[in-house]
Amino acid sequence: MVVDPGVISSGAGSPLDRAMMQRCLTLAQRAAGQTAPNPLVGSVVVAAGEVVGEGFHPGAGQPHAEVFALAAAGDRAQGATVYVNLEPCNHQGRTPPCTEALIRAGVATVVVGMIDPDPRVSGSGVDRLRQAGIEVVVGVEEPACQTLNEAFCYRVTQGRPWGIFKYAMTLDGKIATTTGQSAWITAPPARQAVHQLRSTCDAVIVGGTTVRRDNPQLTTHGLTAHNPRRVVMSRTLDLPWDAHLWDTAIAPTLVFTTPSANPPLQDHLRSGGVEVVTLETVTPGAVMGQLYDRGALSVLWECGGTLGAAAIAAGAVQKLWAFVAPKLIGGVTAPGPVGDLGLTHMNQAVGLERISWTSIGPDLLMQGYVSGSMGQ
Repeated sequence: MVVDPGVISSGAGSPLDRAMMQRCLTLAQRAAGQTAPNPLVGSVVVAAGEVVGEGFHPGAGQPHAEVFALAAAGDRAQGATVYVNLEPCNHQGRTPPCTEALIRAGVATVVVGMIDPDPRVSGSGVDRLRQAGIEVVVGVEEPACQTLNEAFCYRVTQGRPWGIFKYAMTLDGKIATTTGQSAWITAPPARQAVHQLRSTCDAVIVGGTTVRRDNPQLTTHGLTAHNPRRVVMSRTLDLPWDAHLWDTAIAPTLVFTTPSANPPLQDHLRSGGVEVVTLETVTPGAVMGQLYDRGALSVLWECGGTLGAAAIAAGAVQKLWAFVAPKLIGGVTAPGPVGDLGLTHMNQAVGLERISWTSIGPDLLMQGYVSGSMGQ
């Protein structure tokens, strides 16, 4: 790949810098949903106006993006410019420091999208490179770099996974009919978008009501090879013995329940390969803590309104994906997407910010962040 010489520049934010950083982001996204607890990182090596090496981090315990890119570049990395969307690490973890690999390769310049918020790095990578005489440029396409790794940033700064609450509702705010029937509110394009979203997450959570009424699979339905861990929260474990979620040949399933809940079903699930964890209190906070300990970055809540409200109230939701279908179902008792939050005045409403609206087939997708979510 040869870069147009008209956009070659050593300055921060030049057209070449921005183009190469966007390429880093594209490479990084190839491993979406597969790197936890590590971030998504891509890297590009440019020498004499030509891309001579590329790489991305495929998963925890495997080499980092810079190492793959330098290996692809070989001797041409000497005196080259290396682009990477996240600050190179400067500590020994499961893999050696990337800073030392860059120094040994003899690169001249490193262009960094954003500083790594991980306290083990947090500027030390940039400092080490500069001490070695390498020019370092920081902040190219920084907002896009931060968005790509928003789950990683939240995990390392807040000590818990990033939570996304997804639901689909009719134009009159219903997620099911008065009988509980909910398939299908949205059209196939929106459902495919959900499958893609699942592929980027480490876990997807539902409650017992969703298992009983919908019998979901919670997979990507073949859209990608990666399926998230399916998580069920049920205090009573009053669940069917033959649910799709108990088939762990497709994807792993983790059930959180209380110690005394339905012992025969607990035994049945464990014998079939389902992991059952008993907690004295099965709450969103406790479950997110458990998933954090398992290395999760991003957790998708695909539950009903009662559990969704509990997750929001517990600060376990940072982002919303709300699909709105051009349909009316009516029904005074038909359920809505969010249960009781205990709020009595409009000025207490949970606010959303950084809102976007996207048409997906006949449906609308609203994405937004819970106000103040980065600091919760």
